[in-house]
Amino acid sequence: MRRDPARPARVWVRDRWRSLSALGIAILSVAVFDAWLGTCGFNGCPSAAQIRAFRPSEGSRVFDRSGKLLGRLTHVRRINLPLSVVPQHVRQAFIAVEDRRFYRHSGIDWRAVPRAALRNVSAMGVREGFSTITMQVARNTFTPRLVRARSMRKKLIEARLARLIERNLTKDEILALYLNVIYLGNGVYGVEAASRDLFGKSARNLTLAQGAVLAALPKGPSAYTPRGHADRARERRNLVLSLMVREGYVSQREAQSAAALPLRIAKNEWRPPVETSSAVDPVRAVVDSVLGEGALERGDVKVFTTIDAPAQRAAERAVWNQAARIQREYRNWYGASTDQVQGAMVALDPLTGDVRAIVGGRSIERGGFNRAMSARRQPGSAFKPFVYAAALAAGFSPSSYVDDEPVEVQQDGRVWTPANYGGEYLGEVTMRRALMSSSNAATVRVSRSVGEARVAQVARRAGIMSPLRAVPSIALGALEVTPLELVTAYATFANGGERVHPRLVRRIEDNDGVVLWSREIVPRTPAMDSRDAYQLTSMLRGAGDYGTGRSVRSGGARGAIAGKSGTTNNGADVWFVG
Repeated sequence: MRRDPARPARVWVRDRWRSLSALGIAILSVAVFDAWLGTCGFNGCPSAAQIRAFRPSEGSRVFDRSGKLLGRLTHVRRINLPLSVVPQHVRQAFIAVEDRRFYRHSGIDWRAVPRAALRNVSAMGVREGFSTITMQVARNTFTPRLVRARSMRKKLIEARLARLIERNLTKDEILALYLNVIYLGNGVYGVEAASRDLFGKSARNLTLAQGAVLAALPKGPSAYTPRGHADRARERRNLVLSLMVREGYVSQREAQSAAALPLRIAKNEWRPPVETSSAVDPVRAVVDSVLGEGALERGDVKVFTTIDAPAQRAAERAVWNQAARIQREYRNWYGASTDQVQGAMVALDPLTGDVRAIVGGRSIERGGFNRAMSARRQPGSAFKPFVYAAALAAGFSPSSYVDDEPVEVQQDGRVWTPANYGGEYLGEVTMRRALMSSSNAATVRVSRSVGEARVAQVARRAGIMSPLRAVPSIALGALEVTPLELVTAYATFANGGERVHPRLVRRIEDNDGVVLWSREIVPRTPAMDSRDAYQLTSMLRGAGDYGTGRSVRSGGARGAIAGKSGTTNNGADVWFVG
């Protein structure tokens, strides 16, 4: 728009100002209406209860049965700090540079609005902000993420949210939130995490100069980081110090002394301590199943499990070391790759069903395949105890005799000849001896005598949930089960015939301790006669001490062992359950 030479300059400026003002008011009115209607008019704004309950995310955590941290389901480089322990000069540094009238306005600094509005209208976009600390809190907590980063609508939403926040929180509560949610570069949020990252110490112990360095960062975390831009960081720090003098927070002498100090930055970046455990990923699956997919993205939770941390670490070492040892010894069979020999382990409290340790493989990775819970493999001879349990239920005893001689049976239109390992047969033996020596021929004969349907029924009642075919090969474990369900079924023997139900997670809480979900111990249910369970346990002790299961002694096992090994064809899968 060109000025008419005949019109006085003052009139021309006044008319231009009126035009710009009218345009600004029109744009502002449309934006206000749009923001109100699209965000708050349809319940888009948080409730008072949501505002008061908000806690900055520190990541969802998993705890063992004694309350010890096992790991994290989500990771955030933040440590929330109460305002009472943040030094006064650190608070004042942020207020001086970010919002000097913080304690005097009600969420929006109306003195700053006209100046910013004029510049933004002139530029036909957002070029200068008028964000207060409260508006920054709104931006980092409740502002919809889909709103374009630099838009008038987003500013208006922030202003609206700031007013709501001011009505429901005190100024100190708002400042505490701000100091915990503000992004300060390098993936770090809040003054405590930033202090540890840059200075290697808690924000509780920051000096005046160090506090000013942190307060310099919100304007441009990447531009003013002392790690990559020391000169800029120093200049910005000194500006913060001068603003603190202007506000009367520090004296000129104090500011000059702080400005004269060199920047001393910690050598190593700070990372939150993260306990890693292979139990964390199965826990994530439970949380997703009971709270719904995406629950962990909507808010932090605390998950209290049945895991025993020392037992979990021991189980991980056992699986990883044993798999690595086998890999080395049989590298000519499996090749040089270290990821072909895998392992899994489940430790279950037989009285309650609580999982004390669970290892799903040789590595800890999010979303990895958990063999303990999901791998369906043939148990081989580890299934034989259910054959003998069915025999005991049918009236046999551990001292009942059975022929251990070559046997032929019909299955699926073919003749099946299950042979003993090494081709050795013992003749007439007791059932106790047959189980201890893991005789295939004798076990098939026992299964034929009581009926495969009865064997399948006993296994199901004990806890095997996978499909079971009542065919002759069931006697030798020609079926697929997961380690968790096989261990659960074995617990029935140790429980006097009562079945337990596995439990990994006891309860889930939000950050305020409100219980979102919980599960009590499911009462045991009768699955077999207690006398039969006792006799079978006695038979398994023989297998563990003198039979095929005695190899566990070489691993350092002490005390009474009642268990059974199992091996599939060519040694592809090797089990021990007990």
